[in-house]
Amino acid sequence: MALRAGGPALALLRGRLRLPGPVPAARGHARLGRSGAAAQPAAEEPGEDAEVSARKKTFAEVQTDRQDQAERTVLIKCPSKINEKKLLQYLSSHGNVKSHFFFENRGINALIEFSEKSSIASLQDAVGIPSAAEHHVVPFKSRLFTFTLKNPISSQMYMLLNEYQLTEENIKLRFLACSLVRDFTRAYFPDSTVKPFGSSVNTFGKLGSDVDMFLDFHNTGKHATKMKKGPFEMEYQMKRLPSERLATQRILSVIGDCLDNFGPGCVNVQKILNARCPLVKFSHQPTGFQCDLSVSNSIAIRSSELLYIYGCLDSRVRALVFTIRCWARVHGLTNSAPGTWITNFSLTMMVMFFLQRRSPPIIPTLDQLKELADEKDKHIIGGYDCSFVSDLTKIKPTKNTETLDVLLGEFFEYFGNFDFRKNSINLRKGKEVNKPESSPLYIWNPFEQDLNISKNVNQPQLEKFVAMARESAWILQKEDKTQQIIDKEPWGLAALLIPFGKSNSSKMKNRRGIGSETIRGLLDSLKLNNANSQQKAVGK
Repeated sequence: MALRAGGPALALLRGRLRLPGPVPAARGHARLGRSGAAAQPAAEEPGEDAEVSARKKTFAEVQTDRQDQAERTVLIKCPSKINEKKLLQYLSSHGNVKSHFFFENRGINALIEFSEKSSIASLQDAVGIPSAAEHHVVPFKSRLFTFTLKNPISSQMYMLLNEYQLTEENIKLRFLACSLVRDFTRAYFPDSTVKPFGSSVNTFGKLGSDVDMFLDFHNTGKHATKMKKGPFEMEYQMKRLPSERLATQRILSVIGDCLDNFGPGCVNVQKILNARCPLVKFSHQPTGFQCDLSVSNSIAIRSSELLYIYGCLDSRVRALVFTIRCWARVHGLTNSAPGTWITNFSLTMMVMFFLQRRSPPIIPTLDQLKELADEKDKHIIGGYDCSFVSDLTKIKPTKNTETLDVLLGEFFEYFGNFDFRKNSINLRKGKEVNKPESSPLYIWNPFEQDLNISKNVNQPQLEKFVAMARESAWILQKEDKTQQIIDKEPWGLAALLIPFGKSNSSKMKNRRGIGSETIRGLLDSLKLNNANSQQKAVGK
């Protein structure tokens, strides 16, 4: 039903279209904007004589003018959020647009009057025939058109990325938090540094994520090496402990006590020293972050840099990772608490592996990056080869041109039919290899090749992931976007971000669960297509 002019919904629509000026009613249709002389009788003379001239026309002449206007006019059903300037710019490529206006009738519509009839013929030559997958279409080319934005799901995915990626201000706060912690560690270890790693620096960080930081003594080792060049071999007298792990535990115990007793704004300090990787957890109130502090986690730093390289090589990489992570969160496949479900890191590695498997590949394998490494890129850590090129200019851009909506559907297809019983995921080689042991999901650690980063995942959780992937692939294949927009139903990516079986907004409002408020807000945003999202994301 059309909205009455001047109502709240009309004001909202005007805001979406960014159309200035008053909005007069248009006989039963909510009028959103106008330009030119479409709403007035045709005039031949400018100024005050125009009205006089119009009154002098005979009835037959007025009817003829109106019919001529109608024959030079097309009606276009537009996307729910349309950029008026871009639309008119495109239409002008087919001929001069004499007048136009927008109105709502089961969606946003544009009435476009061209100066010449030949412009309509030019536009008709550029318009495609609707898909006849479900219904046979009558091949009559009218002057009624439907315009949709190219790759709408791709645009939604970039919108999601822009909504949740770390901002410049947030990144600065993360580095500041590390710098403030370093001030305390230097009271005991003057040459130490504290650096962020993981999601804070690998370009895949999400707003609200924890800050992983590590205490680094690398500069101390360099200083010791320099002292051996004099006439004497000189070294510090230091406390000797039977193992590196014990040394790490004692260092973190002291730093944890220091932060707990003297650190401004450091609260809820927990020393988790018996974990596989000992750490100190605390809340840093001045910056608002939850922080995890560990010691000299060099392999984790190399993993962060590897993901940074992958994220910088192609804008589609980060957009796909953010989308898959959000999808997994909505369907209960991931969780911030430890458990038997897939972690975000494992999920990210699965996306990277999938992109390596495309034809042509979108990102290179780790072995291929190693071949490009020079002497300064060589790193052997704990006996593991962590070498790969750091200079992005040495990596050739991909020739793959697949759009994000295609990649999203293919991701679900690929892992929905992956033989997890037999095969494992190996990013170093970029191919499926036989599983070395019987874990339900086996993802090789890119550097510590004897470790499975997804060892925690059990069979029921893996089966749930496969089922959700197959369901999502099916939804993307069958979706009728045009009808969903008309019916104001979630479409595209938004259709995947509702727990399956809950397809309308009233059911979504009653949903109780993890992140429901955030997801509801996201769904509202995704119903409108932001034309600037892709440009912003590519520019990051």
